[in-house]
Amino acid sequence: MMIPAGFRFVEMNSRKSKSNNLIHAEYLSQVQRILRERFCHQSPHSNLFGVQVQYKHLLELLKRTAIYGEGNSVLIVGPRGSGKTMLINHALKELMEIKEVSENVLQVHLNGLLQINDKIALKEITRQLNLENVVGDKVFGSFAENLSFILEALKKGDRTSSCPVIFILDEFDLFAHHKNQTLLYNLFDISQSAQTPIAVIGLTCRLDILELLEKRVKSRFSHRQIHLMNSFGFPQYLKIFKEQLSLPAEFPDKLFAEKWNENVQCLSEDVSVREVLQKHFNISKNLRSLHMLLMLALNRVTTSHPFMTAADLMEANQLCSMDSKANIVHGLSVLEICLIIAMKHLNDIYEEEPFNFQMVYNEFQKFVQRKAHSVYNFEKPVVMKAFEHLQQLELIRPMERTSVNAQREYQLMKLLLDNTQIMNALQKYPNCPTDVRQWATSSLSWL
Repeated sequence: MMIPAGFRFVEMNSRKSKSNNLIHAEYLSQVQRILRERFCHQSPHSNLFGVQVQYKHLLELLKRTAIYGEGNSVLIVGPRGSGKTMLINHALKELMEIKEVSENVLQVHLNGLLQINDKIALKEITRQLNLENVVGDKVFGSFAENLSFILEALKKGDRTSSCPVIFILDEFDLFAHHKNQTLLYNLFDISQSAQTPIAVIGLTCRLDILELLEKRVKSRFSHRQIHLMNSFGFPQYLKIFKEQLSLPAEFPDKLFAEKWNENVQCLSEDVSVREVLQKHFNISKNLRSLHMLLMLALNRVTTSHPFMTAADLMEANQLCSMDSKANIVHGLSVLEICLIIAMKHLNDIYEEEPFNFQMVYNEFQKFVQRKAHSVYNFEKPVVMKAFEHLQQLELIRPMERTSVNAQREYQLMKLLLDNTQIMNALQKYPNCPTDVRQWATSSLSWL
């Protein structure tokens, strides 16, 4: 049986479009992987922005320890998201590319959130230096003795020189809360003496960090500080936006990468996109919040929608700037909404004075009596349970600590939502009874 030529042509076309779609999907998954890696990880492959001077200073310090066996200590200070981790990762990457360094230098990464005391920190140092077998079951008289034994074990065969060790202490300010600051004291002490070449690099977002250090620790610290303050302006921010979204030259499909990068260039010139970025820049200069915005926009890219648009960025911006408290209100029951409206009215009457459960309950009862035909009257214990649930969600909070003997009904509370948040949340609340909505907007004349 012969197949008509037209049918064969249609069949070939559909096959071709299917294979094109598959190729498209493959490239898009690569785009997603490359960009997500760039946004989520402080990758040492991405570019540094506006911190070249600080980078040069840090690299010079690390080289002096790694190559010339000098002891050093430095603090990198800057707000969250200013690129402290990225800076140190870049410097370490470049340092490790030097042959004599990569074969010789050891790194120890500690975090104040994980190593909550000196004993845990010492175990982690031992693990990262692969010295568990050397330490074994030895008993040490003091922390200093234990640490110096570990560093002694790193000495080379001729015992004249030892491996340089770079200690990176993330959340450095939390180490200052350890008992007697023993770890910091010993690390700074070794970095000053000629025992073992070590560099101690602390990363912190506290400007008053030196005030937290004890006198003996402070006297052993070099007082070198590198400050990162995101000092770039909006034109630089726009340039960062383009660089962060652009695909690298080594992308497998040159044609697709070219189209993608052209689209990014068009986006950066779009007025609505510039408005979104300007708003974002005014709220927070840090690159972490920019990465969050770009990540949300990237999630909307699919095979049927292969390139990012201005609408995607505007949608992502709305998601970023959503009010978390108002979002919680969307998930409340009608009874809980009624209690919040009662609190709103009490705030209006008594000018933000604190209220208690009994006052809120009385207010709710007045409303129920007026609208008995449309609102179900709940038992008092049920209303109390709803009130407690609002407290658990942190939409209301007690004015003072609760004592065991105090009656819960009369404990003074404060509402943590303002009128605008309540009204905006009510407009988006699904299937909100009309009477309840009217009660929220009504003036106080009926009271």
